[in-house]
Amino acid sequence: MSLPIVDVAPLLAGRDDAAVASVASDIGRACEEDGFFYVTGHGVDPRPLERLARQFFARPLEEKMEIAMARGGVAWRGYFPVGGELTSGRPDLKEGLYLGAELGPDHPRVKAGTPLHGANLWPRSVPELRGAVLEHIARMTAVSQAIARGLSLSLSLAPDHVFSHYTSDPTVLFRIFQYPPAIDSPALDGWGVGEHTDYGLLTLLVQDEAGGLEVKTRKEGWISAPPIEGAMVANIGDMLDKLTGGRFRSTPHRVRNRSGRERISMPFFFDPGWDARLVPLHSPRADLDRWDHADVHAFDGTYGAYLARKVARVFPKLFADVIATAKH
Repeated sequence: MSLPIVDVAPLLAGRDDAAVASVASDIGRACEEDGFFYVTGHGVDPRPLERLARQFFARPLEEKMEIAMARGGVAWRGYFPVGGELTSGRPDLKEGLYLGAELGPDHPRVKAGTPLHGANLWPRSVPELRGAVLEHIARMTAVSQAIARGLSLSLSLAPDHVFSHYTSDPTVLFRIFQYPPAIDSPALDGWGVGEHTDYGLLTLLVQDEAGGLEVKTRKEGWISAPPIEGAMVANIGDMLDKLTGGRFRSTPHRVRNRSGRERISMPFFFDPGWDARLVPLHSPRADLDRWDHADVHAFDGTYGAYLARKVARVFPKLFADVIATAKH
């Protein structure tokens, strides 16, 4: 079994014809079946950014720690070393950079001390990284808005429904991870990141040729989602699951780097606005037993509150030291 491939070029072109309807139908089918699909026709070339990322991760640890996440304060930005991030309570076998929308001190949410809002931390050793990241975020946001249009159409809604209700001011988060080769360790069990689902609406993943991504499909169980040249991997998150009453499912996935060398992964998270409340289109389905036994459909609050609660589990010390004390 392999994941479906969807060419989103008609959506990006802003067309309103049979081709767009066909793309929307393909997206809807993929979201109903396993919540994962490959995206082609996106027009994004991630290779220059990948090269810069490798330059950064090759720097000495003490140099990378100059932009450690603790220095980012409530903005939740910066570098963490291997084992510094938890998934389901277990340390991940990866290091990474947390990034997001670049917000200055005069932005209202920054002035209010809102968690996960603020300026990025940029390494002095790779100055070109700043411009490359911000350009990548802009391009990925445009692709995501186009896919959101396809999601709206696939649900028989107005084309701008997702945009007007949830993503006119999206929560945009971006990560650059480097996974060392899998190892046997009592503390790190070899999984680059363990089984999990994403939190928001849509994730677009750029992965290098090392591969290692696995998806838990309903019919076949765990399958590999290997890299396809020129394609990204898209998957939906918990909030789209909630919005559709479980018609579209946020599917568990995990990573184990068996390539024998470093793996670069760059997930882009396109999520509802911080203050958005997701109103379900349908009552939740009865067969919604999740891998973690959680009930995303029972949550009633803003996306920001949901995300901040998740942060507490991913970086518990950072949350306790910095984010828990911030204003909400």
